[in-house]
Amino acid sequence: MENPDSTTIKLDRETAASDLPAKSSEKRSHNTTLIKEGERLDDLQIGGYFVIQNKDRFCFGIDAVLLANYAKVLPGERVLDIGTGTGVIPILLAAKTGGSHFTGLEVQKDSAEMAARSVLYNKLSEKIDILQGDIREAKGFIEAQSYDVIVTNPPYMKAEHGLKSENSEKNIARHELLCSFEDIARESGRILKEGGRLYLIHRPFRLVEVFSLLTKYHLEPKRMRFVQPYIEKEPTMVLIEALKGGRSRLTVEAPLVLYEDKHIYTKEILELYGK
Repeated sequence: MENPDSTTIKLDRETAASDLPAKSSEKRSHNTTLIKEGERLDDLQIGGYFVIQNKDRFCFGIDAVLLANYAKVLPGERVLDIGTGTGVIPILLAAKTGGSHFTGLEVQKDSAEMAARSVLYNKLSEKIDILQGDIREAKGFIEAQSYDVIVTNPPYMKAEHGLKSENSEKNIARHELLCSFEDIARESGRILKEGGRLYLIHRPFRLVEVFSLLTKYHLEPKRMRFVQPYIEKEPTMVLIEALKGGRSRLTVEAPLVLYEDKHIYTKEILELYGK
């Protein structure tokens, strides 16, 4: 019986062809029925995979690429992406790792449906599921200790902080309007198997709070890497690996620098993009 708190979004090509209008000027000649009016296909530059995006909604940024590269997924492991958005992280991890199955959880119905179309476009339906549901209610539809790895690129800002966009979908992606980091930490601690790993990216100014909540739910920070725009600038992001049930010992890795000069990526970033 399907749980009323969540929906697994499955599309077939026949349904997509009849229900989803295409704008031919914005897409390739194959699978055009999977792209809606105003959407575009972005080349992920790995495995021949693409992701469907809409410029008027929240689009993935370099933080998603950094997180997908930072996460370690071993052969046969099951992975959950909390707040999957466009579905880019499960697609990248499917291309980069030997994980057996990937699930993207997304609270926003339209975003989840678009992510499901990206999965179908890339012929990854056997390896990736998109689940539309609320992480705060995950106890009702995701079993305890059922995943080896969780990744999350959560909203960075508290609900009451920062400038708000007129676009509600962008606000939900950027601000803790529908879930807090504590919700994510609590459910990650429940969902992960003992010895399982959580990978996340966040803002350094919330680092004390993030570490406090992780340890509260038995997720011990084990690795941390700051991300800096330039070598002389202070970090703007931080990548974290936490181990469920791990002992207290943290490795602080050398910072990741994005740019050598204005609009010129460092060698490490170019390698992430396969260049």
